[in-house]
Amino acid sequence: MNEAVQVSNANMGQPVPRYDGWLKVTGAARYTSDTPVTDAAYAYLVTSAVARGRITAFDETATRAVPGVLDVMTHRNRPPLNPIKMFIEGGQGLMSAPALESADIHHEGEIVAMVLADSYEAAREGGQRLVVRYDRAEPAATFDSPGADEQLLSDVVPAKADPRLGDAEAALADAAVVIDARYETPPQHHNAIELFSTTARWDDDELTVFEPSQIVYGLKEGLAIQLGIAPERIRAVSHFVGGGFGAKAAVTQRTALVALAARTLRRPVKLVLTRDQGFTLSGNRQESRHHVRIGASRDGRITAYHHDIWEVTARTDAWFNAGIDHSAAMYRFPAVASTARLVRVDRQVPMAMRAPSEVQSMFALESAMDEMAVALGMDPMAFRLLNETDRNMVTGKPFTSRSLVSCYEQASAAFAWPDRDPRPRSMRDGEWLIGWGCATAMYPTLTVNCVVRVRYDVDGSVIVQFAGHDLGTGAYTVFQQEAALRLGVPLARIKVEMGDTRLPPGPLAGGSTGSATGCSAIAIACAAILKRLGLTADADDEARTAAFARLAVGSVEEQGDYAPAGSATGSTASAYRGSPDFTGGVHGAKTMFAFGAQFVEVRIHARTHEIRVPRVVGAYAAGRILNPRTARSQLMGGLIWGISSALHEATEIDRREARYVNDNLAEYLIPVCADIRDIKVMLVPEVDTECNPAGVKGVGELGCVGTAAAIANAVFHATGKRIRDLPITIDKLLQRPSDI
Repeated sequence: MNEAVQVSNANMGQPVPRYDGWLKVTGAARYTSDTPVTDAAYAYLVTSAVARGRITAFDETATRAVPGVLDVMTHRNRPPLNPIKMFIEGGQGLMSAPALESADIHHEGEIVAMVLADSYEAAREGGQRLVVRYDRAEPAATFDSPGADEQLLSDVVPAKADPRLGDAEAALADAAVVIDARYETPPQHHNAIELFSTTARWDDDELTVFEPSQIVYGLKEGLAIQLGIAPERIRAVSHFVGGGFGAKAAVTQRTALVALAARTLRRPVKLVLTRDQGFTLSGNRQESRHHVRIGASRDGRITAYHHDIWEVTARTDAWFNAGIDHSAAMYRFPAVASTARLVRVDRQVPMAMRAPSEVQSMFALESAMDEMAVALGMDPMAFRLLNETDRNMVTGKPFTSRSLVSCYEQASAAFAWPDRDPRPRSMRDGEWLIGWGCATAMYPTLTVNCVVRVRYDVDGSVIVQFAGHDLGTGAYTVFQQEAALRLGVPLARIKVEMGDTRLPPGPLAGGSTGSATGCSAIAIACAAILKRLGLTADADDEARTAAFARLAVGSVEEQGDYAPAGSATGSTASAYRGSPDFTGGVHGAKTMFAFGAQFVEVRIHARTHEIRVPRVVGAYAAGRILNPRTARSQLMGGLIWGISSALHEATEIDRREARYVNDNLAEYLIPVCADIRDIKVMLVPEVDTECNPAGVKGVGELGCVGTAAAIANAVFHATGKRIRDLPITIDKLLQRPSDI
């Protein structure tokens, strides 16, 4: 794998090593399930063996006979819990209803009991011995399943309007060339290396919860609502998170059960889910279907874009991605139409998964763009650049910055794209067919409200405190760098504390909001400190000492309250309630996106149809880059994620039982080192002074958008076969006739 970092511009920070790197490589970084607690009991969850039906009986005899088993909690004896509002509705929960609410079963793998014991082994054995009897009903598993209910998204969520511009149907009817194609993406699961876990401890009437979380204030607030206690009585702690990707951004059903058990037993209780339980007790990326029609004139100018989407969601609660409002902003579309639909089935509530809507919608759009380029006899890159835009055509709002052309120019030069023979099946190396493909990457620039506390001491040391999160992305590092830049203090003098609700509410670690939001708040706090001291960031030690002496203080502390311009509330109040106030993207006075261009080479064996990706080049423009080292890691990881989506990753469903069958890392396929070869990440200089005070757009999700389409386009170039449903596998290549 190519390890080079390409950086060119002064609008980029220094590629300093990670603030928390030493802690992690030495094992000193403590993840939540590692938190030591005295006299802990252990919990084990028993989950439903059917996807739809009703519990008719329990037999707890064998369970209670296991030495060390303390109790069994079911819907028959669970203490009361309150429902909470869903995260997608501005609340905190993955789903509205608490666990063990009734005997009804809504999806396979739903919690039906929790066994408590003196040891994990005893709890697990007790759980495995518990007998649960069901009255099974026929479930609806996915698209086209009997009993699946289709609804217009606008009927379920009236505020979610489908993007429309002009008369797309008329424009399609008049178009010289029309592409009409259908695409599918599969269900996928986050599968972070760190398992889901919860440890709860009561000290009198004060509750402390240790749980990997992407928003600890949301965890605190949601749990308080469920338990019916004041949020001030709860402390949520999550100093390090071993990967989240969206799965740890909402309160799941397990947390309140562990808190109840700890209160009942009057001792701490620890729960760690198994890998297969994580497939059903948090959300996942749901499968989607897309019908895309694009019209164009003979000279390659797009005249219409029509994109309908279907998404699977739970019968109990509706989670949706939709996202056509984002793809509709990508090119100069003079006419746009879209309809979003939900298909309700008997599975768990889905959840955002890294670039939740963009991965799906951009696979469809960027595949269709390639199909149109082929139909027109145009170079796929030239076709995209011909339809470049300076504004979101649907809303008419200009972009704060848009460096997509620069991304394509730099990436294509590095890839040697001009050497491509456009004819399918024309490039070959022995028995290997070679294909080159490209696609656009994008992600909306979003920020949320947040609060940061910064203390500057007379000795030159600084403490930055807020309840932000580091999911392994390098957040500790970039926040340290931002404070160093704003105050003119060496990195070694700055300490960053995060992941604890005793600190002010930090940003959600999701939606690529964390760095942009946190650094904007840090900038506000640091500016206030310098103003109080009468200093500038380039002041020397003597000037600093004199400034503190004038104020007769040993330290200065300021709070940075950041409420994004154009946000719904215009305040930080909702941050304290764990309900982020999002703004940016297609909302606000201008359109805000980060962009990238991705070029991929695939090699497909002419006889076996084995697929390899020997090289990928991605060039990205994302405003100010805080740390090229950590940014490159995020973008490289995104590209690898995109390779996984294109060629490996899918959650397989038993359609009869609505059950996941590859719910483990042995059968849930993801790339290994041998699958990843040469990956080149290029950071394209971009200055954006309008997106937020920090000028940061975010890179956490940008890298994985469009990659699957680039690979699918390369597969067509290599074979002449257009694969429109992911993942692209050998059997599909063998079965699919040539499209040329």
